[in-house]
Amino acid sequence: MRNLKIDLWSSKFSHIYIEEEAYNYDLTKDILKRFRESDVINIKHYKDVFNRSHQSYSIQKKSPKLILAVKKDKFLYNGSNMCESFGRKNFYYTSTIMNCIYDCEYCYLQGMYTSSNIVIFVNIEDVFKEITQLLQEKSIYLCISYETDLLALDGITGYFKKWMEFAKANSNLELEVRTKSANISSIQKVDALSNVILAWTLSPQSIIESYELRTPSLKTRLKAIDTAIKRGWKVRLCFDPLIYVKNWDMKYTKMIDEVFSSINSELVYDIEIGLFRISKEFLKRFRKLKDNSEIFSYPYDCSKGICTYSPEHTKKLLELVYNNVRIYIDENRVYVKEW
Repeated sequence: MRNLKIDLWSSKFSHIYIEEEAYNYDLTKDILKRFRESDVINIKHYKDVFNRSHQSYSIQKKSPKLILAVKKDKFLYNGSNMCESFGRKNFYYTSTIMNCIYDCEYCYLQGMYTSSNIVIFVNIEDVFKEITQLLQEKSIYLCISYETDLLALDGITGYFKKWMEFAKANSNLELEVRTKSANISSIQKVDALSNVILAWTLSPQSIIESYELRTPSLKTRLKAIDTAIKRGWKVRLCFDPLIYVKNWDMKYTKMIDEVFSSINSELVYDIEIGLFRISKEFLKRFRKLKDNSEIFSYPYDCSKGICTYSPEHTKKLLELVYNNVRIYIDENRVYVKEW
């Protein structure tokens, strides 16, 4: 229970910024009822707060604020080549929430945004409308939790259930929900769907403690995964990003053994393995923000605007994790994201 509370309520949201139009939505009213003690500040546009200059991402992360907004521009985006498409042709992502309650040192969001405040777009129905139009033309593979952890914030938004209802009504839509959350209660409230994949990011416990602040432990994540699998959900395990640290080989070997001693490998849908990678532009920002970071002090190799480990370290990391995973999982269910 303690981990679940941390997962859902790590931020008290002492201040809530609200666009005028956002007051017309039920979600806004529900959030205001939930956070009665928060100071409410009216704003014209979320970017007036979220994009303002001279913000400190790291300081804000200690006490992020909530911004409720109505998204009016494009809702769907083509999937990035930095992300694994798992062989799907029509690969897209969407963001109903910007930013995350967790504080992972390597998270690319701190390179994208100048603010660590969390933006919730309260007009999710408009997202559904745009997706419905595209589904009339083709089937699509849609990732809905790339710029946040949707499940970790579900106690506030209730968006997981809405997405599941939408997926149930659209059989030519396949959803991926990526998470580090232990919020199994939201998953237990809906039936498993064949066109939804729950994708958990897993790391060695020592890396979680050092670099994935506020996130549930490996043990807690594995309990959530085991529950989800037993309820019939398709579960993807993501050993991504792999982080090159001292004694990385022993740490990842131990983790993989722990993972498959806790869950039935035959019931895992598939596996993703990927190195830590980051755009050259974001890396420059991170090094200014975190000049004492072990992760960002590595002398990365950069090619075509993307930075990752040296060929030597890349080979060692991927081979070790892949070979250990292959002890438990058939190779046709293992995807390796290489550069």
